[in-house]
Order: sequence, then structure tokens, then C-alpha cells
Amino acid sequence: MKRLSTMAEYIEAKESKSVLMFSATWCGDCRFLDPFMPEIEKKFEAWTFYYVDRDEFMELAQELDIFGIPSFVAFENDNEVDRYVGRERKTPEQVEAFLNGLG
Repeated sequence: MKRLSTMAEYIEAKESKSVLMFSATWCGDCRFLDPFMPEIEKKFEAWTFYYVDRDEFMELAQELDIFGIPSFVAFENDNEVDRYVGRERKTPEQVEAFLNGLG
């Protein structure tokens, strides 16, 4: 998973097929997904995954109405395709179901 480090990278990422995972180092529910994400990324290799540290990109999180983490936002051709947003713990199966729905 690539780590988003600048707003320019965000602008570039949303022009392609990308999934932004909003997270934070202190978030236990986010860390729960860490062991599963490499396998999930392999299953959905048509998408590029980006780790977005919510604390580093607070303005972006607010702009996208991300108030709970972990949260996922998918983009393609500069448009938001779908989102799986909320502060509840997400299982790998729930994340895969969301990604399967992207088409």
C-alpha cells in the first residue's frame, strides 16, 4: 500500500483507480486490518491502495466527510466511485464486499 504524503499525490491518485484508506497509527480498529490488507490488495490489483494518515491530512478528511476510521474512499477518473465510511471495526470480509461492489 502506498502512503499518501502530499496533496499533489492525492490529486494524482483520484485520477486513476484508487482506494484511499483513512487511518491513524493510534487506531486499534485500523491496526486490526493491517495483517489482511496485503492479501486484499492482491485480490483487487486493478486498484491502487493508498494509506492516508487522518491526523496528517485532517483537512482532506474533513473535505471528504471522513469522521470515523478506518474508512475507505474509492476514486476513478477524478470521481468518487463509492465509500465505506464509519468508525466501527471492519472485518476483512466487509472490506472485500465493499471492493467487490466497485465493479
